[in-house]
Amino acid sequence: MPGKGFTYLIYFGARHHAQFLPELKAVEHYEQPESIGYDAQWYVQIAMHPRLTDPVLQAAIDRLSYRSRRILFEWTAWAIGGGNPARVMNVFALQNVACWFILAVLLMRWLPPVSWGNVLRWACILFSFGLIFSVKRALLDGPSLLLTAAAMALIEARRPWLGALLLGVGGLGKDTSVLCASALELPETGGRRAWARWAAQLALVLLPIALWITCLGHWLGSSGDIGLGNFAGVFVGLCSKLEDMVSSMMAEGYPFSPEVRFDALVLVGILAQFFFFAVRIRWRDAWWRVGASSAALMLFLGDAVWEHYPSAAARVLLPMTLAFNVRVPRGRWWPVLLLAGNLGVLASADLLRPSEKAAPCFVFEGPFELRSNTESGFDFDAEFGPSNWWLPETEGKDSWRWSSGDSAFTIHNPQPFAVLADVSFGLATGDVRAASLSVRGRVVWHTMVRPGEYGEAGVSGIELPPGDTVLLFQSDRPAVAPGHGDRRPITFSVRDLKIVLRARH
Repeated sequence: MPGKGFTYLIYFGARHHAQFLPELKAVEHYEQPESIGYDAQWYVQIAMHPRLTDPVLQAAIDRLSYRSRRILFEWTAWAIGGGNPARVMNVFALQNVACWFILAVLLMRWLPPVSWGNVLRWACILFSFGLIFSVKRALLDGPSLLLTAAAMALIEARRPWLGALLLGVGGLGKDTSVLCASALELPETGGRRAWARWAAQLALVLLPIALWITCLGHWLGSSGDIGLGNFAGVFVGLCSKLEDMVSSMMAEGYPFSPEVRFDALVLVGILAQFFFFAVRIRWRDAWWRVGASSAALMLFLGDAVWEHYPSAAARVLLPMTLAFNVRVPRGRWWPVLLLAGNLGVLASADLLRPSEKAAPCFVFEGPFELRSNTESGFDFDAEFGPSNWWLPETEGKDSWRWSSGDSAFTIHNPQPFAVLADVSFGLATGDVRAASLSVRGRVVWHTMVRPGEYGEAGVSGIELPPGDTVLLFQSDRPAVAPGHGDRRPITFSVRDLKIVLRARH
């Protein structure tokens, strides 16, 4: 996002703004308007302020005792960022991207580009729905998958102790990663020494997360929140997901919405992978054991993992996706299963598509020396909010937002001096009403707007002092629903908003 670095990837929710850490509020970042955000907004705050016993952190983080179990990638972001909150935040956002590229190279160990089949499998892993979801939202699953793949390479290279150690470290990134300890080679004989060695390697996997959970219990106490809501009885969560999906299809009728279609593709792919490991049993194959351990986890995933779109299940089950693409046989009818198990890749394109929520609906123009503060590196920026705006809508090159009442538009001036600016915009409404624009309590523009008439308006010479200037759009009548299936209360829409910076003041 312009002026916000890579913080769009973290998916901060504007509805939690008041709860956020002071360090976070003090640095430039993008917040999704009218949103509760997603998980990374909590993990990155731990990275920015890793003192877990600090009451400030405990007040800012949702479910701290649960989220702090997954501490590894918060530590790495803090260390690489040197403890500077702004750098730590951007490092955290980009960890997934860096791990994605490293994984792309590592996968060539098993899938060298010597055939189109290998290239297809390689691409299906890298562009799998779960992995793209992790990259798009700066989550922990992608980096955890990289550690799992690296541990598998060590185990195959006859370095099981190092592989076990890496799996143990990975458990601090995501606790379910310890299930991949199933890759450790089972003793072929009943010798006591062989079983003792296997047990010691398994302990090396489990010990780091066990010690860390013990420390957290001592520091934070027992909150009762250990993530059990993510689990349920066998197939309970999956059956609920199937029921919801069928209900949505019946309610919508054909053609289905993109969300329902993509959700169905992801689910079909997951089920194809699951049945591959459930039916084709290979106890002595380390990759089969990794895939089967994730398949077993799938049986117990609860509604919190399966619900909504995009569903978290695909990223939780990434080790199964990795093992599936490495181990599906070649030839005969197996390519059909390979394609079925990777149908979620089609939905990844939807995740990669620029989100309409990110559409700015405004543009800045003017000399570069006015638009950008070269000393701080920050540019002029603006945002709709903090309330009473519906999400952005677009058509072609046009973009607009409907208002549901008195609505603020905030312009941020990063310069140490005031700037004079001209502001222009278009206005549309569903009924006859008066509209006005105020700056610092003074009405600078007003008119009557009528349905079916698209009016263009402009105000010249608005002074923008350093910091924030709020432009308040108001109407003389309450918001009403326009009908025709749209139940949103609206007043008018503001579109194609342009701020032209003219001169220092």
